[in-house]
Amino acid sequence: MSHTLAQHGSSRPGALPSRTEAVRESIRRAILAGELSPGRPLVETELAEQLGVSKTPVREALKELAGSGLVVMLPYKGATVREVDSALARAVYDMRLLLEPVAAGRTVLSPAALQEARAALDTADRADNRVDRSLANRAFHRALYAGCGNPLLVKSLDQLRDQTALVSSAAWVEQPSWEQEAREHRAILSAAEAGDHEQVRARMHGHISAFQARNFPAGETEQGRT
Repeated sequence: MSHTLAQHGSSRPGALPSRTEAVRESIRRAILAGELSPGRPLVETELAEQLGVSKTPVREALKELAGSGLVVMLPYKGATVREVDSALARAVYDMRLLLEPVAAGRTVLSPAALQEARAALDTADRADNRVDRSLANRAFHRALYAGCGNPLLVKSLDQLRDQTALVSSAAWVEQPSWEQEAREHRAILSAAEAGDHEQVRARMHGHISAFQARNFPAGETEQGRT
């Protein structure tokens, strides 16, 4: 892993201890970048040595990443990087289709949320790698649904964020479609700025379903992917 811990510390109230959060973010980025490949065992002692920390923050970070879906932890086998297949991708995107258009359509964007959404799109446009672009896209989507007024809906979508980033990063390797998705994001934001909730809902649904159809169409098998 080429990322340093100093890049990822946090002082947010209620956040994980800064060392653990830094370790988590380093491992998270390495997974999304493909530096830690799907199915690879994640050995605490090896990761601790690479990151220059003890095993304790690594262990806690892996638990957090298992909770967000990037890591799989099995009894007697330890932790491995989650593998992306069509079944996982369709499950993640089916959940998003059910929940996110509704949440985004209910959200009235505050000035702060609008600024956050615009900044996320600008960050995605400037990104020079798929990890930063995918994470910026996730920040944009969250700005669109976080104000829906239903904390359970927000929590459910938050729990999909890392898996969505993993799926999109993997899909872009085979089919780099982020320019089209950026245009769709701008159209969604325009509808939100105009206060047109039905258009936000419709455009968000179209955006998510189009990505799914391009990359993980229904009935596709792993052997049938090109």
